[in-house]
Amino acid sequence: MPKFYLYSFFIVILLITKTTSAQIGNDTLPTSVNVELENIFNSKTPQQYTIAGIQVTGTQSFDPNLIVSISGIAVGDKVTIPGTDAFSKGINNLWKQNLISNVEIYFTRLVGKNLYVEINITERPRLSNFKFVGIKKGEADDLVTKTGLIKGRVVTENMKRTAADNIRKFFVDKGYRNIDVQVAEKKDTGAANVVLLTFIVDKKNRVRVNEINFAGNENVQDTRLKKQMKGTKEKSRLTLYPSNDTNPYGEKNDTLGFRNYLKENGYLSVSKTKELIDPYFRFKLFSSAKFNDKKYIEDKNKILDFYNSQGFRDAVIVADTQYYNNKGDMNIAIKLQEGRKYYFGNTTWRGNTKYSDSLLNAFLGIQKGETYNVETLNKRLGKQASPEGGDISSLYMDDGYLFFRIDPVETAVYNDTIDHEIRIVEGPQATIGNVTISGNDKTKEYVIRRELRTIPGEKFSRADIIRTQRELSQLGFFNPEKINPGVVPNADNGTVDINWGLEEKSSDQLELSAGFGGGIGLTGTLGVTFNNFSINNIFKKTAWSPLPTGDGQKLSLRVQSNGKAFRSYNFSFTEPWLGGKRRNSFTVSYYNTKYANAYDPFTGGYNRDYADSSFIKTTGVGISLGKQLKWPDDYFSLVYSLNFQQYILRNYNIFPGLKTGNSNNVSFKVTLARSSAGPNPIFPTSGSNFALSVQVTPPYSLFRDIALYSDPVQKYKYVEFHKERFNAEWYVPIGKAHGAEKNKQFVLKTAAKFGFLGRYNTKIETSPFERFQLGDAGLSNNFALLGYDIIAHRGYPVYDNTDPKINPDQSSAKEFFPIFNKYVLELRYPFTTAASSTIYGLAFFEAANGWYKFKDYNPFKLRRSVGVGMRFFLPMFGLLGFDYGIGLDRIRAGEPLKSAAKFTFMLGQEPE
Repeated sequence: MPKFYLYSFFIVILLITKTTSAQIGNDTLPTSVNVELENIFNSKTPQQYTIAGIQVTGTQSFDPNLIVSISGIAVGDKVTIPGTDAFSKGINNLWKQNLISNVEIYFTRLVGKNLYVEINITERPRLSNFKFVGIKKGEADDLVTKTGLIKGRVVTENMKRTAADNIRKFFVDKGYRNIDVQVAEKKDTGAANVVLLTFIVDKKNRVRVNEINFAGNENVQDTRLKKQMKGTKEKSRLTLYPSNDTNPYGEKNDTLGFRNYLKENGYLSVSKTKELIDPYFRFKLFSSAKFNDKKYIEDKNKILDFYNSQGFRDAVIVADTQYYNNKGDMNIAIKLQEGRKYYFGNTTWRGNTKYSDSLLNAFLGIQKGETYNVETLNKRLGKQASPEGGDISSLYMDDGYLFFRIDPVETAVYNDTIDHEIRIVEGPQATIGNVTISGNDKTKEYVIRRELRTIPGEKFSRADIIRTQRELSQLGFFNPEKINPGVVPNADNGTVDINWGLEEKSSDQLELSAGFGGGIGLTGTLGVTFNNFSINNIFKKTAWSPLPTGDGQKLSLRVQSNGKAFRSYNFSFTEPWLGGKRRNSFTVSYYNTKYANAYDPFTGGYNRDYADSSFIKTTGVGISLGKQLKWPDDYFSLVYSLNFQQYILRNYNIFPGLKTGNSNNVSFKVTLARSSAGPNPIFPTSGSNFALSVQVTPPYSLFRDIALYSDPVQKYKYVEFHKERFNAEWYVPIGKAHGAEKNKQFVLKTAAKFGFLGRYNTKIETSPFERFQLGDAGLSNNFALLGYDIIAHRGYPVYDNTDPKINPDQSSAKEFFPIFNKYVLELRYPFTTAASSTIYGLAFFEAANGWYKFKDYNPFKLRRSVGVGMRFFLPMFGLLGFDYGIGLDRIRAGEPLKSAAKFTFMLGQEPE
């Protein structure tokens, strides 16, 4: 019988006996009634009674009916006394609710066979408030939600114990392993039956890992084993020789002197300095050294995994212990038994009919005599799924062998060599059966199906599944982390059903700002981009909810005004599948921009009345047609663009000798691109992007009279140039993916960019249009009116082009280059990649420069910068970015470092 049942039983007997005696002595009841109550227990034969009434006493906040209901005792119940356990169960039912601290059941009256009962309870107090003593305010704020305490709840011993345990765990994780927590309960006089809880915390000193010592590791150095322990680190410290020892140059215990010695003797390289300095003192930067039990267990497994990767598959940790030194820091001792080191022996294949042994051996890539590593073996066989492929399983599954199975079997272990037989069950080639789509609440099904590589009736291919996931993600309409192929094999008929599960996300963007300035007037921006628009339904009233969507088209509208000083209208429309049968994109765009000088020559200030007398106005129209290529592969695309821009100047001085006139720019552009970066277009983790473009205008100078170019009006009437651009980006994942959904991983981005603006005729100058502007954040500015490519260079302002250490031509008037080069190295880490927002941090190294003449071009003479940044992608507003860069070539002796630093902000999209 459980303990609390026995406890309840004895309570019932005790209380009933006590109550009977009390009732007998009560003068308010007739003697005959008291005698009858006493006779209930003196009866030699059990008698049956009916509960005629129940009274609840002692309640303060509980409804009496609730107490009766919980007890399970009800009016009209038949009870047999002696012999019934109804009252014992009633007490037990009330007790286990943890709402009361005491319960008593009395027999108050007996009328014939009708028994009247009183249930007397003592309610537990409720929590009015709680506080922490002995810790910082920030720690107390963190603990408010971690304790699990809720004001107004009934206070129980279990509640207090759980809260104290949560406090201990919070501080133990921070390294305070000797923490002591006491709970003080005090009655709150401000209300009835409520208490205040005070948690008295004595953190004591933080326990840090002083040393990690290994024994039995004869083949692997301590330092290599410590590197595997990512969550358990020794504390930072400086180790010097004892006072009676000398360093290599005869001085005693002099760290500074040792550093000077290294400097004076030319040990400048990091590796050489480390080699000399390590034996004498060491220092670990950013080493927390706190001990965490969970991470320590993980680290021990990592040590064994490392041994296994080195061929020591029999390695075990024989024993380990933690003990404290006289300073209260922890020392860890780990005893290892390495065992024998093993090597791969012969590999044979069994069951393979599709591919030969030699081809499978080539794919496996493991040679006899290589260090044995079971993880490498499983990875090469494809037993550990990898989106990159390149393993045996991918080889088969990309050719339809969905039912393929592979198992490595050790056939012989002799001395230090292990032979394997790889057993394969190829199975039949699977054919795709039904392909269904779910979760597309807005996007029409045909828009999704045209992106699918999984076509009913075709052979199953793992590569097609991965490619389809990328293509659906690149649309930008769905949460990339929720795209699920839902593969359902049907082994009976050799088919496979694929049920694509999707989750729509917001893809439209809004840009809105407004203001009013004295003398300027109304200013503001209104911009909208609909990335899943449906022009076919634009005249269908029922389709506006709030806009016609679902056809995958893109519509962008933008109006910007700064009073009369500046205004701009932009429109573009893209159909990604012109005709609906092939991936042929069609885009049409229009813009009209006016930038006014509005300079008042009399006051020297701004006057909007002059806006119509001095301005530059640009009008542009463009049309482009793109197509997906099949060769060299279908990641390639070819885009043709025809563009026209007209520049109208009125009393606006932007070109030497020309203040009023028109310029016309008609150009044709061809772009060859390859894009395999993904799968998330906002935060790619693998793949690459390449783009090579050539843009040309008619060679007017070859059939026009050269003498006309002496007249500024004629010189700039027809814009003439040829322009070549090359961009390349690579994304490489670093380390293993981690996090709850395995979606957090360092990614290295490398990029190279080049641009060249040339002329057809050496007798005329290179066009002032379509040049390259370097520096700052790469945000569009008024010079973009002339078709300039705005190239970002973090850590440098736009006009820092006159330093002889950086540029070969120091003419301050030449701010924009016909040639540029840029290289980027960027390490990224995602904090969240959810559909509602994508946030990642980055650290970068950049190098870029521009040149005015090709003879001066030097791709290694660059302006360098380093820094850190953050990116925030919000579906409604697009990409926001902040960078803090330090221009390494701007650092000057005697000047503070901040004079070479620059904070930049970007909006809309990643700058070039």
